[in-house]
Amino acid sequence: MHLSDHSLSQLDEAYVQTLDEGQLRGLSLRLLDDLKEARERLRQNPTNSSRPPSSRAPWERPTAGDEDADGRDEATTPAPDADQPEEAGTPPAAACDPPATQGGERAAAPSEQPKRKPGKPPGAPGFGRTQMFQAHETLIHRPETCAACAAALPGDAPSVAYAGFQSVDLVWGDPAQPGLRLQVTDHRYHEIGCACGHRTRARPGEGLVMDPTLAPVALSEWRLVGPGLATLIVALHLRFRLSRRRMREFLHDWLGLRLSVGTLDGTLREAAAATAPLEEELIAAVVASDLLHADETSWPQGTELFWLWVFTSATVTLFRVAKRGREILDRILPGFAGWLMSDGWQAYRHLPHRLRCWAHLTRKAQGLIDSYDREAQAFGRQVQSAFDTLIGAIQAARDGPPGDLPRRHAELLTDLHAACVRLLGHRHAKTRALAVELWNDWDAIFQVLENPQWPLTNNDAEQALRHWVIARRIMMGTRGAVGSRTFTLLASVIETCRKRGHMPWPYLAGVIAERRAGRAAAPLPAPMAGL
Repeated sequence: MHLSDHSLSQLDEAYVQTLDEGQLRGLSLRLLDDLKEARERLRQNPTNSSRPPSSRAPWERPTAGDEDADGRDEATTPAPDADQPEEAGTPPAAACDPPATQGGERAAAPSEQPKRKPGKPPGAPGFGRTQMFQAHETLIHRPETCAACAAALPGDAPSVAYAGFQSVDLVWGDPAQPGLRLQVTDHRYHEIGCACGHRTRARPGEGLVMDPTLAPVALSEWRLVGPGLATLIVALHLRFRLSRRRMREFLHDWLGLRLSVGTLDGTLREAAAATAPLEEELIAAVVASDLLHADETSWPQGTELFWLWVFTSATVTLFRVAKRGREILDRILPGFAGWLMSDGWQAYRHLPHRLRCWAHLTRKAQGLIDSYDREAQAFGRQVQSAFDTLIGAIQAARDGPPGDLPRRHAELLTDLHAACVRLLGHRHAKTRALAVELWNDWDAIFQVLENPQWPLTNNDAEQALRHWVIARRIMMGTRGAVGSRTFTLLASVIETCRKRGHMPWPYLAGVIAERRAGRAAAPLPAPMAGL
């Protein structure tokens, strides 16, 4: 290219009018060369350049039967010369018609080959697992009742195996033999003949996917990855923040197990589908909380910016990826009557019972102290001194008699409120912002003086998000809604189990096993005594 984008951006009609004839000719030649080169680039395709076949648009790709016998596309096959004279005595139409058969039917032209059916041609080699396992045990699955007459089938009735598969599961050790080991099981499904003449086959269990956003994943016992191994995959991805390729490397190097990236991804989605019915129980526990912490942080989902929300109490943690707005609060917290600890974002202000995080306010006060505006510095010191005094009083009230903190510190609060009112229209932006925030949320900020046992910060919610903030830097968020849903469902169950004092992995393995069999998942474990 002769002219860069920078040069082209400077060419306009006014500039061209200032050029003489020689300059115009030179510019025209350079533009002509650039135009030809651009057209040649546009016409590049897999047949005339090193571009891969996948670079073609779907409507440009040849379909089956659109190629000649020599392999050339019809679009690139040279047409016969239009000026070439036809043979004498041959009608134009007859020259193109194929010869007729003895029955008078027209035979197919050599170029009219039937289109090939989609899929693998018969006899072509297939693709399958190359790693072969030596089974540790064999499980025989036999039907118990006739599918036609519902009669009980005798256990000693002759049966024939008609299908089977292998599963690899993870077995936890015990205190006597700690560690982990893989166990390979051969599953054999048999069919039994009934006295009524019907032959019934045992079938692997199948669960119903309750969340349509996770489709087309399926819950089925016919899986290579067992429930225990599935929980290890979930742990490697969510707790240890490994990508799917790093998980594949770990399983191969440490356990000698080769699993494809697609199998790992399908296992994560199936685990999320298994836990989807537990979300109602999680939301009910959130709404029933006496004290709830809420926070949010930015979360990339594909090319859009969403927010990762967390709602956590002493016994439950719920994650959601959604847009930033009060709509999610209306969906998650309908009927919530407890106290909500949050930051100063205005979306929380419609909730009747709120507590404010003091750490956010003291940091803003320190920012004013570090500023160059004298009035801002004085206001920052006043706010910081007031909070230091009140924090000391709250700590003393927690250790001894609570007393009447609002009355004991009424003068301090009156002076601080007067300063906020005076500075609502201050010229210094950060001073004005802190004064407005204190004035708007006054009741929520100092509500803790009524009950010193309430927390002073929103640290619980921020700690719940910290792990995922680090993961966000590694994974760069999620690719789409299905990935976000998979992540939040599994993370909510894992963190809630930990909040209640239980190790989440045996419980999650049990949930996957039950849901694969078509049964309901066990309720979330109850909080341990003393929590």
